[in-house]
Amino acid sequence: MIGKGSIHRGDRRWLAGASFAALVLAMPAGAWAQDSAPQVAQDAAPEGEVADIVVTGFRQSLGAAINLKRQTVGSVDAIVAEDIAKFPDQNLAESLQRIPGISIQRDGGEGRAITVRGLGAQFTRVRVNGLETVATSTDGASSNRDRAFDFNVFASELFSSLVVHKTAEASLDEGSLGAVVDLNTGNPLAGKSGFTFVGSATGSYNDLSKKWGPRLAGLMSWKSEDGQWGVALSAAYSKLDTKQMGNNTVRWSQARFDSVDGTPCFTRANSGGAYVPGAACDEAALAFHPRIPRYGEIAQERERLGVTGSIQWAPSDATKVSIDGLFSRFRETREEKWGEVLLRSNERSIDVVNPVYDDKGNMISATLNDAWVRTEHYLRKSQTKFYQLGATWDQDVSDSLRFTLLGGFSKSDASIPVETTLVFDDRDAQGYSYDYSNSRRPVLTFGTSVTDPANFQLAEIRDRPSSTVNKFRTAQLRTEWDVTDGFTVKVGGVYRRFSFDTEGFTRDTVVCGNGGVDRVLGTVNCSPTSAFGPTAIYGLPVTSDLAQLFTLKGAGAPAGTTTQWLVPNLATGTDYTNLYERALAVDVGNTRSVVEQVKGGYLQFDAKGEVLGLEYALNAGVRYVRTEQSSTGLLAGVNRTIKRSYSDWLPAVNLAVFPHRDVVVRASVADVITRPSLGSLTPGGSVDGFNYNINFGNPDLQPYRATSYDLAVEWYFAPQSLFSVAVFKKDVSSFPISDTTTGTYASTGLPLSIIPPGSPAAQRPEDRLWNITRPINGTGASLKGIEIALQMPFTFLPGFLSHFGGIANATFVKSSATYTTPGPIQTACVTGVTGCAFGPNVAVTRRETLFGLSKRAFNATLYYEDAKFSARGSISYRSPYIDGTSGTGNVFEGYNSTINVDASVRYKLTDWIELSLEGINLTDDYRDRYTDLDTNRNYEQLHFGRTLQVGARFKL
Repeated sequence: MIGKGSIHRGDRRWLAGASFAALVLAMPAGAWAQDSAPQVAQDAAPEGEVADIVVTGFRQSLGAAINLKRQTVGSVDAIVAEDIAKFPDQNLAESLQRIPGISIQRDGGEGRAITVRGLGAQFTRVRVNGLETVATSTDGASSNRDRAFDFNVFASELFSSLVVHKTAEASLDEGSLGAVVDLNTGNPLAGKSGFTFVGSATGSYNDLSKKWGPRLAGLMSWKSEDGQWGVALSAAYSKLDTKQMGNNTVRWSQARFDSVDGTPCFTRANSGGAYVPGAACDEAALAFHPRIPRYGEIAQERERLGVTGSIQWAPSDATKVSIDGLFSRFRETREEKWGEVLLRSNERSIDVVNPVYDDKGNMISATLNDAWVRTEHYLRKSQTKFYQLGATWDQDVSDSLRFTLLGGFSKSDASIPVETTLVFDDRDAQGYSYDYSNSRRPVLTFGTSVTDPANFQLAEIRDRPSSTVNKFRTAQLRTEWDVTDGFTVKVGGVYRRFSFDTEGFTRDTVVCGNGGVDRVLGTVNCSPTSAFGPTAIYGLPVTSDLAQLFTLKGAGAPAGTTTQWLVPNLATGTDYTNLYERALAVDVGNTRSVVEQVKGGYLQFDAKGEVLGLEYALNAGVRYVRTEQSSTGLLAGVNRTIKRSYSDWLPAVNLAVFPHRDVVVRASVADVITRPSLGSLTPGGSVDGFNYNINFGNPDLQPYRATSYDLAVEWYFAPQSLFSVAVFKKDVSSFPISDTTTGTYASTGLPLSIIPPGSPAAQRPEDRLWNITRPINGTGASLKGIEIALQMPFTFLPGFLSHFGGIANATFVKSSATYTTPGPIQTACVTGVTGCAFGPNVAVTRRETLFGLSKRAFNATLYYEDAKFSARGSISYRSPYIDGTSGTGNVFEGYNSTINVDASVRYKLTDWIELSLEGINLTDDYRDRYTDLDTNRNYEQLHFGRTLQVGARFKL
């Protein structure tokens, strides 16, 4: 860490060299100044903004984006709206993936988060109208509780442009190792005088859900005849029901079984006794088997509402005042229905028959007796409300001196009032079989009836409401002084306060044998005299009123798979158990907060001119930021707050030279930081009682610190055309990593009360050794890569072929970081806590790619456009990537490659009305998630279906 109020010796040399270079190049700028390069630099829009560009049509929007890129000194890419309130894609993330170096991660079939040059979403900072912010939604597991920005919160119609800054500048907000992304809403003073109204109406259809949903948008703007006042108001609404269908294993694991092919593995059947080592039992124990093999359906209902407003006042050419507001509400209801067998932590009572093993140490098929057959019904209702209000004052004090004063606040409030699961169990089922010979299309067959209520007990009830709130308050002053023609000094200051608060609660209950849940008091009653009587074996007897029949369709399940089973009826089940009247308990691992205050400033020199006949544009400077951090979390049942502060000096140099009027060579070098993950910063720990894992935070984690290098060559060989090659490198000197040890639960000092009540560890906390993980400051990582992009209209072709055009880009990235993670258990019987114990997991140290990094990514678009008709087809490919560490002995987990194909067709009936037809995910690509990098075991195989959109747009 750089010391408080100090600069390292190397940083002094770095800063001195950068400043000297800027001054030397600037001094003769007046004598060297020519038209082309100085004009390029001078015409660049203010940082984070897009110049007032009028575009009509997709081809013109591409040309506008190229012009913006050409005008900048650093590496910048943009997506510009085709026309007012007409963004070229239905999702912001899906637009961004057309930019070289950017890949997206989808949730429920739509883009949610981005990766820039191999660095995941938490390394990217996002600003809305110049103000940094975080927007939070939920994914398949939980709320986003990190710094990542969820692009699916916003309707794309609300924005006029996206600008991606891939290289740092002293005047650009810090906090990104990947990129700074600017989302810009409308600019009413840039439009025509008088009133303008634009509206669109679209119907969206998903071929898995078989449902239609509306998508509506409208914008009204007004500009006074004298150009002094401008007002704009826009709104967008959409609602769509989608489905995900497929199978899931919830990872693979190792465990000792009760018997294998009739050979007892313990001295006592089903429970207790001592393990009896032997070839058959040991082979089964050390092989990996699916923890919860299952097929099912996930239904999602998404509703999105967004409103933006802008008021601008320009009493003179020297003054402009803007007030911008944005509101977005994103609601989602997610409902899951699964039929499964619960091997996880129940292997001790299960008899294995006819196991088959592959050459990677997996038990790929077997028949199971005394198995825990389970069906689940899950419901989550979530909502994100996002608010932002900002004001900007742009003032020219004189011909050579100007300033911008910017301030505002934002709030992202993501709440989950309902996250309910009801579980039916049949804990002595016979003849269940699974076959993963085709690992992505397993055959899962129940041997006993799963449509007869008499075979089930209502065994578990859960509810886990939570909320996550992110707030930003920002104030910035930016000043610019044109010292001479071709030399500008920029000085600015910034204050930013960010707060993150997340709370989690549980109502989880395991229903006792010979007992039940008292519906009146809302408490567990394990007495034989309970209202439910002695018929409750390990739960509540299931009746037809408590159940509903589910039929699996469209999941790609092969012949022999059971496709009908009972699931709990959530309405009758929650009422019967009085679930929502039960007292809430604090979920320790998901209750924490972080507050960061950032104060700093920057000094930057901008120069342009000519040296030895070579035109150039340059910016060089340094940014200083001091971060004051306060982290709060529960540790051993006590709320603890840890405070600290640290400072960073961040020099940056960007140079553009123009060896030819159509060629730009760019070079950049900068020190950059990303502050640590929010989930890793707080004290305390979260307990996973299902997998015997404990994760602690570390408030003393250092930021990710890196030196970034960038070199690019751009050839603007024809109008609206570009061929570019960029190479980049990041040397990461500080990179937090996970450190895992094993130990007893008692050794952690955590109270038993925070173990989830429905987990095996709640009853047997010392049944095995625990994996205890803490983030620590690692030795760093490296990343390097190359981007290649080509964009051109085919105007050189004859006739109608000249209306075609294309965009293509490819990114190749290589990275390396060192991780330590729990690996497989290597022996079935070791002297441990309880005699012949199973485990522990053996730690594995590996050097692999950074999380979220795909080594290869390709994007291509072929389009056609004439005065009436336009069409586009796009394809994007992303190679496999590691998503993070895994569990239960699997070394890493991630996603296999994806290919997405989209298309759109538009036709102008008149100058004011246009019809459209769009198709998203036309090949119905599956999301193929794996666990364990070496064996690529099936974690999840789901598809989302195709989405078609039919609509009309009109402009007055």
